Amino acid sequence: MISYVDNFALRVASLSYHGNIRRLQDLFDKLERKASRLGVFFSVAKTELIHCRTPSRRHSPKCLSHSQIKGELFHPGDSVPWLGYWVTPALDPAAHFSRRLALAHGAFALVQPLSPPGAGLPPDLCHRLATSLIAPILLYGADLFTPTVGTTTDLDTFWRKVQRWTTNCFSATPTGIRSVESCLPPISLLITHRPRLAALRVVCSPPRVNPATARLHSSFSSLTAYRARPLTRRLSCVYLPLH
Repeated sequence: MISYVDNFALRVASLSYHGNIRRLQDLFDKLERKASRLGVFFSVAKTELIHCRTPSRRHSPKCLSHSQIKGELFHPGDSVPWLGYWVTPALDPAAHFSRRLALAHGAFALVQPLSPPGAGLPPDLCHRLATSLIAPILLYGADLFTPTVGTTTDLDTFWRKVQRWTTNCFSATPTGIRSVESCLPPISLLITHRPRLAALRVVCSPPRVNPATARLHSSFSSLTAYRARPLTRRLSCVYLPLH
């Protein structure tokens, strides 16, 4: 069970779809009984169901059986959103990044009129909008999902438009020059940078605070408050381990 603010995610594993459904229903009944004593209730109408398959069973038939909670039926969906991550049965990152790309297009459409060709905001303010507004929307989830080649191409095509808008240069300007002039790295570099930052946050967190840090192998740097100091020796103070 994973919880965040007012959302709950129940995860179970078994050898059959029917076993998953049965265990999920039992867990929901137990969770509801405990929550009712505290005056907490769940919105059954917002419940979603998804069955994920292992890579070895990715070609197996999909589950058509439904789950029933309080008389309402829930059929397995093709994708389920969780904290902005879109999860599919085969854990395909294309479904997630296609939605992030659509959101980034919407954000870009709002700020693009602020700097029309030959007028509007100066390049430094356009750069600030690109890095603080558009890039976080576009690359959200890149710390967990790795986009496919086709998805990366779509992201790169959109990112080139952002680079061109930031510098107010011609559409025929070479791609490499756009990256340098706009001070916006290519999308391929940003995609590889995000999981490294996520890994750095894990190794620099105290194991008593971050469960992922506590699961690191014992051969890793000392499990003390100053763990992983050799890895962060040349980094800024922002990334130093917490006490």
